[in-house]
Amino acid sequence: MKKPGLTFYRGAAIMVIVIFVGLQMISPNIENPPVTSEIAVPAEVKQILERACYDCHSNEAKVEWFDKIAPASFLVAHDIDEARSRFNFSEWDKNPTAVQELLLWEMVNAIEQEKMPLKRYTLAHSGGKVTASELAVLKQYVNTLPGRHKVDTARIVARTSVNQKASTQKTPVSLNNIPYSSDYKNWKIISVTDKFDGGSMRIVYGNDIMVKAIEKRQLPFPDGARIVKVVWGKQAEDKDGNVRPGNFQNAQFMIKDSKKYSATEGWGFAKFDGLDLKPAGKTVLFEQTCANCHRLLAPENDFVFNIPTK
Repeated sequence: MKKPGLTFYRGAAIMVIVIFVGLQMISPNIENPPVTSEIAVPAEVKQILERACYDCHSNEAKVEWFDKIAPASFLVAHDIDEARSRFNFSEWDKNPTAVQELLLWEMVNAIEQEKMPLKRYTLAHSGGKVTASELAVLKQYVNTLPGRHKVDTARIVARTSVNQKASTQKTPVSLNNIPYSSDYKNWKIISVTDKFDGGSMRIVYGNDIMVKAIEKRQLPFPDGARIVKVVWGKQAEDKDGNVRPGNFQNAQFMIKDSKKYSATEGWGFAKFDGLDLKPAGKTVLFEQTCANCHRLLAPENDFVFNIPTK
C-alpha cells in the first residue's frame, strides 16, 4: 500500500488549521449577567462556594484563557448555562426559602458523592476541588438550616380533625395536571430511605411497570412507569435510641411519559404537601426545580433516586 505523501499531510494540516480558526470565530461568548440577589451565608461557607461553585453556578464566572479556546469553549458555555438553569447563587431569591434549603442540601450531597464539581472542571481547575475539611464546613452549615430540625413531629399526627378534613376534600391536582391518587398503597415498595437532611423517613412505591423494569435493570424506564415517595417526619430519639416516624409531610409522584414530559427528562413531577395534600409550587415551573435536583444527583439512573441495586 502506498504511503501518503507530503502533499497529503500538508493538506490535512491546512484543513485542521482552517477548522480550528473557524471554530474560534464562532466560539460562544461567556457573559456574566448582573448579580440580583446573591446568596447570604457565613464567610467560611461563601469562600468555598466562590472557589468551587461560582464559576458555573453564579453570574460571576471567572473564565480562564484556555476556557475560551474552541472547542473547549463550547463545553464550558454549555456547562455554565446548564448550571445556572439548575440554581444560581447570584439570583438566589428566585427560589422559595424551602427550595433554597433543599438546593443547599442537594449540593452538599452531590459534593459528598463526588458528582460535583464536575471532574472535567477540576481537571482543568485544580483549585475547584472541595476537600474533606471543606465538605465538613458545608455540612455543619446546612445542619443549622431550619429544615434540619423537623423532628419530634408526633403531635401533628394527633390532630385527628385535620385528618378528617383531608378525607372529605376533592382530589388534589398538581399545577402540571397530575392528580393525587392513593393507588400507590397497593403497589410494591421498592425502597426505604432515612434522609439525614430535613429529618425525614421515606417509603418509595413503584407500579408494576416500574417494578418489572427494575427487575430487568431496564434503563431508561419505560413510559407508564410510576413512582410515589411518601415522606414522614421523625419523632425525637427515645431513651433506647429508636427514632420513629412522625407526621406525614408529603407524597411525591414521578410519572414516566417521554413525550409529554420531554422538558423534564421524560418524567412528570408532582408533590402534595401536608395532610390536606396541597399541590406544591406557585407556577408550573415548580417541576423544573424537581427535575434539576434529579438531573444533578441521579442522571445515571434515568433521574430516579433510590433504585434497589439487587
